[in-house]
Amino acid sequence: MKKMKAVVYDKTKRPDKLSYCEVDKPVLNDNEVLIKIIAVSINAADYRSMKMGMIPKKKIFGADVAGRVESVGKNIRQFKVGDEVLGDLASFGFGGFAEYAVAPENAIVRKPANLSFEDAAAIPMSAVTALQALRNKGKIQKGQMVLIYGGGGGVGTFAIQLAKYFGAVVTVVCGSKNVDQSRSLGADYIIDYSKEDFLKNGRRYDLILAINGSRRLIEYKRALKPDGKYIMVGGSISQIFKSLLLGWLMSIGSKKMYSLAAKPNHKDLEFVTMLAADGKIKPVIDRYYSLDKVADAIRYLSEGHASGKVIIKVE
Repeated sequence: MKKMKAVVYDKTKRPDKLSYCEVDKPVLNDNEVLIKIIAVSINAADYRSMKMGMIPKKKIFGADVAGRVESVGKNIRQFKVGDEVLGDLASFGFGGFAEYAVAPENAIVRKPANLSFEDAAAIPMSAVTALQALRNKGKIQKGQMVLIYGGGGGVGTFAIQLAKYFGAVVTVVCGSKNVDQSRSLGADYIIDYSKEDFLKNGRRYDLILAINGSRRLIEYKRALKPDGKYIMVGGSISQIFKSLLLGWLMSIGSKKMYSLAAKPNHKDLEFVTMLAADGKIKPVIDRYYSLDKVADAIRYLSEGHASGKVIIKVE
């Protein structure tokens, strides 16, 4: 059996429960492609799944991958050896923190030639989550007043750009270090939460996207216009549970309070990838790590320091 380098979950390893080691290279079946991974990005889904004990079967996390097709199963029709691809493996067992991973055809799309592998790896989960929150759940319309609470991270940076793409007037709540970044991404108004409370300026919004949803649900509801929608995309585990438990109760009336559980979607991934290829949206990357430093990278992201995406350069 051929071997590869990977970062494997090992509950005996302290403090991070992650081990950089050699494991068997995956063997693809007839309906899979084998990808030589060049870059992979880290998502909250990685460390949250770890905390909740939701461990992939092969004990290798990492969902957002970009690389080259190394080999294909006999039933594969859309891809061939050498194709450059990107994809989200979250629904297919993860496996991205490694030199190779297998994926079904519907998990990946072709990488546009004008996107680097690192930029491509930054796109899948974060951009699709932002898209599903704004377009699918929020029914965003041109000219609407949209508030993005938490615009500094991976989902937030894509949400700003997508909201502007759909023609909204965008207000971003973020920390001081992300003010200039939010402005460069197209935000019309920026509220530095260390200096101003967005609830006290009298503005009301058609759509509120809470990515780091640190305020109480009732406070967000007060900031909505009649018929406005609130969508929780992220936050602490306790905040997410509160939104799931109380959202339906607080949606009685014209203002609606939703939670989004984003799901990988091939058409959505194609859509955001083409927007990136056309320069309509661009990945924001905070920093890069090597594969053997995945534990450090996850720790950095989980502490809330990142402005944009954190990328692992595998090759």
